[in-house]
Parts: sequence; C-alpha cells; structure tokens
Amino acid sequence: MHAKLLCRTAALALLATSPAAIHAQSTSEPVQSLPVYKATQHVDGHIRIWGHGGRGKDSDDALVRSWEEEFLKYQPDVQFENHLRGNASAIGGLYTGAADLALMAREIRPTEVDGFEQVFGHKPASVAVMTGSVDIRDHDFALAIFVHKDNPLARLTLAQVDAVFGADHRRSSKSIRTWGELGLGGDWADKPIHPYGYELRRDFSYFFEQAALAGSRKWNCDLKEIADGQTSAGVVDAGQRILDELEKDQYGIAISSLAYKNTETKALSLAGSSGGEYYLPSREAVIGRQYPLTRTPFIYFDRVPGQSLDPKIREFISYILSRQGQAQVERDGRYLPLLPQFAEEGRKTLE
Repeated sequence: MHAKLLCRTAALALLATSPAAIHAQSTSEPVQSLPVYKATQHVDGHIRIWGHGGRGKDSDDALVRSWEEEFLKYQPDVQFENHLRGNASAIGGLYTGAADLALMAREIRPTEVDGFEQVFGHKPASVAVMTGSVDIRDHDFALAIFVHKDNPLARLTLAQVDAVFGADHRRSSKSIRTWGELGLGGDWADKPIHPYGYELRRDFSYFFEQAALAGSRKWNCDLKEIADGQTSAGVVDAGQRILDELEKDQYGIAISSLAYKNTETKALSLAGSSGGEYYLPSREAVIGRQYPLTRTPFIYFDRVPGQSLDPKIREFISYILSRQGQAQVERDGRYLPLLPQFAEEGRKTLE
C-alpha cells in the first residue's frame, strides 16, 4: 500500500508539472479572464499573412506560428501562408490581393491608408491583437522621456512634452525652451533645454508626432536627430546612441526606450493631461494603456462596410483575441497580452 501511495503521489507531481500544467499556472489572471476560443462554425481555405518580420530581425515569426498551430487544432482545414518580410510590405500585400491579413508592429501611415482606399474604396479594418512591449527591441516598445540623473525634474504632462519637443503646440499654448519654464529654479532656471530624438523619418518619430504632438509634424528646431550607428562590433541602435549623448549633457532631454536605459539617465513619469495621474512606462501601466506613450500592434484586413467578414478571418482573429491566443502572447514574452476590455473591443469589430 505504501509503495502504491508513493507511485500515485509521483504521478500527480508529474501531472502538475507537465507543460500544460506549467502553462496554466504561469498564465496571468487577466489572460485567464478572457473567453476561451470555441469555433462558431467550421471554416476552410487559405489565410495569407504579410507584415512584421524578416531582414534578420528578432520578429514575430514564432508567435504567429504558435497561433496558427494551435488554431489548426480547432480548424484543421485551414492552410496558412506566412510572408513576414517587414512592416512596409504589410498593407501593400492587402491592396495587391497577395495577403488576407497584414500584421503591423508599427503605426499605419496615411499613405498606406490612401493606397488601400484607392483600390477598395474604403479604409482597411483593424483589430488590436496584443499590447506593445515595455522594452523589447523591434517589438513596438513604449517610448520614454529621459533626462540626466542630476536633473531634479521627475514628471511631465503631454502638453509640456509638446511644448518642449514641438513647434506647433496643439496641446500647449507656447514653447518651452528653458528648464525654468518647467519649474526648475536656481542654477537650472535660465539653462536652455537640449532635446534629443530619433531621425524624423523614423517610425518612432511618427508615433511621437501622433501621441505627443497631437498629429503635428513641426518639431523644435533645436532637436538633435540621432541615427543608428555602425561600429566594428555591429550596429548601435539610435535609442542607445541617444541616451549615450544624454549621459554627457546635464541639460538634455531625450526620446528613447527603457531598452537602452543607463545609470546616468532617468525616465520621467508622464500624464496624459493636466491633473491626470502620472505613470512610468512599467509593465502594469503599459498593459493597462495608462502610460501615454504605449504602442499597440494591429492586424489589418479588408472588410466591405455593411457586409459580413470572411468567416475564416473572423474565426482566426477571434482565436487570437481569446484566452488561448493571448496565452501564446504571454508565453512568447516579448509583447504583452490584451486586457479583457481591449480584447472585447476587438471582438465587437468582428461582428
């Protein structure tokens, strides 16, 4: 009897530590709150996915494949074709008829929307399929505003960010060009602010224009644009070079990412509005979309207004928005999963 009890205990221990059990234990409460995917109808045919990936970057290929492999357990008669060659190919794949879904790990550009609309006569439909990362390179990381560690400033509103980095001031009423105008006194009061950022042609700057400058493309003329660099050891990301410059400039302020933080600089807390709550770009603030410079990856597709969505597309995106699909995002660990309320917004888009 004693031996049988030991065997039974060992078997239960193995079951508890099986991959499925480990996955269930490690899945967060928000993901567990999502509805389980259940097929509403049997679908078949090909789904062609174009977009983010390729060019030797650590991209979303593995995550997309994990979605597809699990989806096939529920819908075995669907075939997938992946062409993850980069964001620039995504929307073009849709309006040339080569793709059914376009995965974008950056914000869609007006020219891409125009190209789609010229072909189809309406704008592309879209669904947020996960939350951008906090600090993972090439994975829609949240942008952060940094100052030198000796700077006493701790927080800014988006209106102040607009006044510092912009020139059009759609959020603010005037420019801010000295540290005294941000409330610093003493030796700081009359010192000029030295802004650093990405090249204006980069996707990071386009997102910043939309999120912080309220759509304006007019920047502070003193902005120092910094590009990727090349060393004998390889490419140095612009975000890293920006903070390397800030490290040497006590009066600087910079747009970069926590992926490149160093001990000589610090990230500021941001508030979306005056009187609003301030947030650092933490996992909690990003996943809750409370941090104002959070980014969101989308899947785009064609849907004629007033008409039903292609059933196989609806089923696959419904799976992505489900507990199983978002658990794959969490398991992958680079992007963050959607909270239930944001997944519900996506499901309403599919109706």
